Amino acid sequence: MTQTTTLTTTPDAALTQMRAAPPLVHCITNYVAMNIAANVLLAAGASPAMLHTPEESRDFAAIAGALTINFGTLSPNWVAGMHAAIDGATGAGRPWVFDPVAHYASPWRGGIARDLLARNPTILRGNASEIMALAGFETASRGPDAADSVAAAEDAARSLATAQSCIVAVTGAVDFVTDGTRAVRVHGGDPMMARITAMGCSLTTLTGAYAATLPDPFDATVAALAHFAAAGNVAAGAPGPASFQTLFVDALYTATPDSLAAIPVTAA
Repeated sequence: MTQTTTLTTTPDAALTQMRAAPPLVHCITNYVAMNIAANVLLAAGASPAMLHTPEESRDFAAIAGALTINFGTLSPNWVAGMHAAIDGATGAGRPWVFDPVAHYASPWRGGIARDLLARNPTILRGNASEIMALAGFETASRGPDAADSVAAAEDAARSLATAQSCIVAVTGAVDFVTDGTRAVRVHGGDPMMARITAMGCSLTTLTGAYAATLPDPFDATVAALAHFAAAGNVAAGAPGPASFQTLFVDALYTATPDSLAAIPVTAA
């Protein structure tokens, strides 16, 4: 890893800690992402629970190591479950990660995003367009795919992190992580990752696994991004998206501390 004084726990050490005590991650995620997100967590070394009903989400979030919320496919019942889960997680002092998928796509979705953001997520993860729009910056995107570069979103991420007192991760070709003061870029991965649905959603759940493991959510976010980047490097060269996904999940499982240490993490 490129040397930086920003991290207290490096990704290689974080991987060892996470696997030594596999965390239970409560994942409220969309229909498209459920299967791959659960398999990503299992392969990486964590334990997923995919449930969203308000009747049990509050209680379950309180016993899980972390909560992750991705609202790609919304319904009123799911939104109620999200709020109940946040109540449970925050009441128990658990970290929670928010992934505001295409929050600008409709007024209803945007209002829910603002409501959830007001609940003070520990970590906010999104693509460049999602982060820019959430910070009040102009973006051309109208769907789940970014129309802006990560570099263009760095100022928005810093602003949002400061305003919300949370970690903001902007993911793309080179990932950017900031708490408003500290900032790093995480390099690696493969362009094929953008050709597979729910990769970002799955990264959100893995971020929750590391957040459940490490006391500093900044370190946890960087570790999750490094783990994904390392797996993407291994799967690079696959002839197509289907084979890449298989190789990628395998690579999450076979990742070692050395492979995460090899991912460049540079001060920004």
